[in-house]
Amino acid sequence: MAKAGVTGVRRAAPAIDLEPVINAMGQAVLLVDGDGHIRYANAAAEQLFASGASVLTRMRLDQVAPFAHPLLSLVERVLETGVSLYEYEVDFGSAKLGMRPVDIQVTPLADLSGLLLVALQERAIAQKIDRQLTHRGAARSVTAMAAILAHEIKNPLSGIRGAAQLMEHTVADADRDLARLICDETDRICVLVDRIEAFNEGRPLVRDPVNIHAVLEHVRKVAQTGFARHVRFTETYDPSLPSVSGDRDQLVQVFLNLVKNAAEALPSKGGEITLATAYRHGVRLAVPGSQRRLRLPLEVTVKDNGEGVPPDLKAHLFDPFVTTKAGGTGLGLALVAKLVGDHGGMVECESEPRLTIFRVLLPVSTE
Repeated sequence: MAKAGVTGVRRAAPAIDLEPVINAMGQAVLLVDGDGHIRYANAAAEQLFASGASVLTRMRLDQVAPFAHPLLSLVERVLETGVSLYEYEVDFGSAKLGMRPVDIQVTPLADLSGLLLVALQERAIAQKIDRQLTHRGAARSVTAMAAILAHEIKNPLSGIRGAAQLMEHTVADADRDLARLICDETDRICVLVDRIEAFNEGRPLVRDPVNIHAVLEHVRKVAQTGFARHVRFTETYDPSLPSVSGDRDQLVQVFLNLVKNAAEALPSKGGEITLATAYRHGVRLAVPGSQRRLRLPLEVTVKDNGEGVPPDLKAHLFDPFVTTKAGGTGLGLALVAKLVGDHGGMVECESEPRLTIFRVLLPVSTE
């Protein structure tokens, strides 16, 4: 005879609360009934739709999706056929949030009569990683060039400037302007070399807790007292964000460059820049040579209503010496890509006429 409790007896599995698991997913997950009403939304869906779950669950799917969006027809087809359907690389978003490509899965739930599971996964994650590697490779090429420029150009320039200063005191009055011009142009070249030398990776990054809102407030004040004095600023901050682990001065440089870039793209009247922060469920990245992993949940966006980035430049926007401005050096955004990469973060740009969004994702370090 078999012993009780050893064979022939099946013990009931303990009940598991799956909501924390679903909320931890990077996919946006909705439960939708047959009439299109949203019954549930996880944390990633709140981020994607920029609304809380309490708001979303009082709405229909056609109220949160763009007009005549493929998601709506996909849901209708699943209701008709009763089988799971997928749609890949579908643009999803709004004028407020910007457009982004997503993969969509709609699945009928057999155990929950009449309910559909709608999952939306941003395709941008893998594409972002590929682009970040490209940006960092471009920055490394400038780093190597910076070391050569610092040694091979700045030293001779010092000699040229010194000789010009001596000439200024010995030549005739008519030629002193030429000597002064040599000094001025030499100084200008030194400034350009100094900017390129900022790419030098000789100094390790010193990390401290940094209040990202204090950084953005400092950047706004600098901008409004100088190059953006006639620009209207709007701030949309999440006050609950934790501190960023990084270098405050470098982060100021990152966002000062992005705000300056936005200000220079604005129309002469009606220009507006929006600074925003949010907490997002980002990707985890392994740190080479260690067991540590970085999450990228801290999002900072710089939006402007300028003319946008020309389509042929979008793929090369963060490459050095690429610029749309007359007289520009094309080093500002390349430096942004390098500094954000040094922090273990990501920077992306989405642009269309009257809406350009620079999105910076910064990490929280966890063992």
